[in-house]
Amino acid sequence: MTTSSGRLAGRVALVTGAAQGIGRTYARALAEAGARVVVSDIAEPAETVAQLTAAGHDCTGFAADITDQASVEAMVAQTMARFGRIDILVNNAALFGTLTMKPFSEIGVAEWDRVMAVNVRGVWQTITAVVPAMKPAGGKIINVSSGTVFKGTPLLLHYVTSKGAVIALTRSIARELAGSGICVNAIAPGLVMSENVKAHPDWAEMAQAIVTSRAIRRDSTPDDLLGALLFFASSDSDFVTGQTLVVDGGSVMH
Repeated sequence: MTTSSGRLAGRVALVTGAAQGIGRTYARALAEAGARVVVSDIAEPAETVAQLTAAGHDCTGFAADITDQASVEAMVAQTMARFGRIDILVNNAALFGTLTMKPFSEIGVAEWDRVMAVNVRGVWQTITAVVPAMKPAGGKIINVSSGTVFKGTPLLLHYVTSKGAVIALTRSIARELAGSGICVNAIAPGLVMSENVKAHPDWAEMAQAIVTSRAIRRDSTPDDLLGALLFFASSDSDFVTGQTLVVDGGSVMH
């Protein structure tokens, strides 16, 4: 197992949507910074757990559906039974890679509702379940929004709307938790070349145009998000709450 060294030593981090891709990268970075990590996903996260455990990190995983309240509450209860505390929550689980670009008038009601259920209600339900466990010692909640909110990206109205709601949710919950010792912030990535994005025909085709819009003109990788993640997860951000940090190479400047 990892030693107690690292900027997150002694802390427990819960990462949703961590069975693969960016979520797995988040989990790895938190573990390498010294945290004990719980990886969660609607898919079985055993591969992520195995990779982190093989690297010597203290890690466990739970398959959980963040749109199901009972499933989320069980995930939190199991985390508390294993580690006795939750200091960091990364709300990474979201629907994106399986969506296809289409005019807003062609989005079906069922698809719209599913995106909102996962990307907005799931974030709220997970925070609601975690906060009682986090309050005794304080903690950090990190929500994942998207740079598309600031650009008004077309043909993905349900996704962009859901990620705009995450920013609003972040601000309101940060206010409600003021004085609790819990900071609530958001990361808004640009297009990140994860496995799912590389396999997505719509985004793979648009990637070059997005790179051209950046001040730093290169593809973004999951590792580009880790500085923001660790800042928000650590004591470096103890006086920062309700904020959204855009990490997209300067495509959006605000």
